[in-house]
Amino acid sequence: MIKRLLIANRGEIALRIIRACKELGIRSIAVYSEADVQSLHVQLADEAICIGPAPSPQSYLKIDRIISAAEIADADAIHPGYGFLAENAHFAEVCASCKIKFVGPSAEAIRLMGDKNMARQQAIKAGVPVTPGSDGIVETEGEALRVARKIGFPVMVKAVAGGGGRGMRVAHNEVTLVKGFHSARTEADKAFGNPAVYIEKFVQNPHHIEFQLIADSQGNVVHLGERDCSVQRRNQKIIEECPSPIMTDELRKRMGEASVALAKAVNYENAGTIEFLVDDVGNFYFMEMNTRIQVEHPITEEVYGCDLVKQQLQIASGQPLSHHVLNAVPRHHAIECRINAEDPENNFMPSPGTIDLYYAPGGRGVRIDSHAYAGYPIPPNYDSMIAKLIVHASTRRQAISRMRRALGEYMITGIKTTIPLQLEIMQNKDFIAGKYDTGFLERMLEERGAPLKK
Repeated sequence: MIKRLLIANRGEIALRIIRACKELGIRSIAVYSEADVQSLHVQLADEAICIGPAPSPQSYLKIDRIISAAEIADADAIHPGYGFLAENAHFAEVCASCKIKFVGPSAEAIRLMGDKNMARQQAIKAGVPVTPGSDGIVETEGEALRVARKIGFPVMVKAVAGGGGRGMRVAHNEVTLVKGFHSARTEADKAFGNPAVYIEKFVQNPHHIEFQLIADSQGNVVHLGERDCSVQRRNQKIIEECPSPIMTDELRKRMGEASVALAKAVNYENAGTIEFLVDDVGNFYFMEMNTRIQVEHPITEEVYGCDLVKQQLQIASGQPLSHHVLNAVPRHHAIECRINAEDPENNFMPSPGTIDLYYAPGGRGVRIDSHAYAGYPIPPNYDSMIAKLIVHASTRRQAISRMRRALGEYMITGIKTTIPLQLEIMQNKDFIAGKYDTGFLERMLEERGAPLKK
């Protein structure tokens, strides 16, 4: 079993991993930038090491400093969390060369599935449906135009590396395609150091459905159902739920089998997620694979009664999947709201600053994953998410009611947050009816055209 784990991340996911370590008897080592000295993950870890200034390229993305910290702390494993270096194949290789276990898939699997174009080709080989598109990387605008004319507009230009909506552009005609092709390449090069893009058919206002996979070194690969991530703005998820309101038993079976087949085809190990686009008639198309734990993993944990982070650590220690995970069945409905330090009334402008009052909701079926507290100074250098509010209940209607109650209790002052917007979504008749897709939030904001309800 892993004895000493260094957590190469920050904030709530670092704290989440620390809690799993404490329950497994693993000593946790936090790393932090100078801006994060007051973060809870630093305070609650067994040890903490500063790795540099606030900017990520000088701290959380600095492989040599993280490895040095691991060697100083005598760590035998590193958990990358999500974001930063979590899907960096080179980082996984460096860990292996230093005899430090990387808690995640192999560098080969990360490289294969982290490149969206290569992942698409693997999906095709495994018989998983994909949207029509280019056969590989598109090098010139002329080639982009030829592909688009063949498959028909609208199309999506997508970076082969990275994620989070960066390096993606939708084009409805040739003029916007040429502009989007160059801007996507420029953005991808700046964000990921790789300008390569490919083109695929754009599915208008689909449902964004992802399947949670978990695989051990003994050949066991299972899925733990789906999460619906369609409530999003500019490809950034805001609310997720499990199970999806559009799912049928037959569709879940087909999508789950496709997800497991693809994971087996690339010899995948540890936790990962297959993301799909689903249209209104039940056609599904492979989008990408995330070779890491996801932000929204808690709703799967609440529905299936498992601890995915503990499973990650046990798999990395060479243990097989737990019996209850191999035989897990859904037993609740869960919803997650990402609480971001942003102002929805000012184009979602980030709202860093010091939290004056922080009161988290509680009661039955309510879970908070957060590193925030009263007096915590939110640094402006990182992602704006400061908490995840997760609820579960016996039915979807009960989960929505519980989330409304919990959001109403959540008090954070001194900064702006997305709580009022999420409370409004929970009161929206289309959301309550389960009638939403990736265009839902933009339509809701346009139709409302007024300040958020207090």
